[in-house]
Formats: sequence, structure tokens, C-alpha cells
Amino acid sequence: MTWQDGRTGGDPHRFGTEAFYASLGRAFVAMCAVVPVLFLIEAVDVGLRADLDVTAGIIPHRIQGLDGVFFSPFLHAGWNHLYSNSIPLILLGTFVLAAGTRRFLWSTLVIILVSGLGVWFTGSPNSVVVGASGVIFGYLGILLTRGIVERSWWNFAVVLLVGLLYGWQLLGILPTDERISWQGHLFGLLGGVVAAVLFRRRVEGGTRDSLGSPPVTLP
Repeated sequence: MTWQDGRTGGDPHRFGTEAFYASLGRAFVAMCAVVPVLFLIEAVDVGLRADLDVTAGIIPHRIQGLDGVFFSPFLHAGWNHLYSNSIPLILLGTFVLAAGTRRFLWSTLVIILVSGLGVWFTGSPNSVVVGASGVIFGYLGILLTRGIVERSWWNFAVVLLVGLLYGWQLLGILPTDERISWQGHLFGLLGGVVAAVLFRRRVEGGTRDSLGSPPVTLP
């Protein structure tokens, strides 16, 4: 599946245009609105002692834990866990969302499925997995892969920035701390790669701007 947009003046997908920065600003506001929802869910979980982590998290290899594939990204194992995920979620989500709402939603769904099912099939059956980190690594995978398949240098620049800020966290795709679901991180990253390929933009004419971003047209 490819995404094809139409040409108009002020291309929101072309780095450096006013429309691009406006799209980026709207995406940032939208992602900033998502995080309070996660805090509200955590507050309800803690305040009501609902134990949502266990009832709605991923329990690998168990049918009763399969619904956690969809619910676990919205749950966190305490406030510190949520705090650590909030900033990278906003940062990476902003750049992914700025490329288009439909692509963002479909890509997020693919990441959730690949990451969640990967954890369910390969994780420890004695664990419960929650958190948005699989989605975060998925967004990282999207930006990195878009830089390759769409030859978009500004996506590479974002990945480099994230690497400088959170480079040590990227080791989360390797088996390290048993309390961290490296499977969720690894499969999330793979899900992002798959989503970036499935929902890539089709380039017409082969011309690109000076930063490698292909011209796009909007309906």
C-alpha cells in the first residue's frame, strides 16, 4: 500500500516551508494532548486501585492476556515509568504525525499489533507487560525507515537528534534488565519499519528538494 498526495503551493511535507512548520506545530499540540490522557488513566488506576496493569496488560502465551496487545500501550507500571515515556512519545510522535493523520493512525495500529503480538509470543509467561515504549520504538523505526525509502534527510536528522538525547535507551532492544520488555522494544522497532514501508509516499517525477524530501501533492 502506498500513500499518494497531490501538489499544492505550500507543501506541508516539504522541509522548510511554512506549511511544513504549521503541520509540525499542530502535530506537537496533538501529541501534547495525548500524554495527559495517559496520566489520567494512571491516576484512575492508582486512585481506584483498579490493578489495570494485570487485568489489561499483555500476559505472554496466555489467552486471557491477549487483549493486552491493544490496551497495554495506554498503561504504565507507576508514575516514573509514565514520566520516562512521555517526552520521547511527544517528540517522536510529533514528527510521525506531521506527515499525515491517516498515515499516523494506521502506522500506530501496525506498531501496536507487531509489538504486542511479538511480546505475547516471545515474552515470559510469568510477566505482565505494559507501557508505550513499544510504540515509541516503533515511531523511531518509522522515521529511520522513511529516511531510507523516501530519501528524506530531515527524518535522518530527527533520528540523529533522538539518538543523541536517548542513545542509552536504544539498548532497550537487547536483552538487558529483566524488568524491561526488550521484546516490546525490538518488535516495536520492526513494526515501525513495516509501517514505514506499507504507508510510504509515492514519488512522482523523481524530483526532490535539496534536503531529499520528495514533493507531495494534496487533494
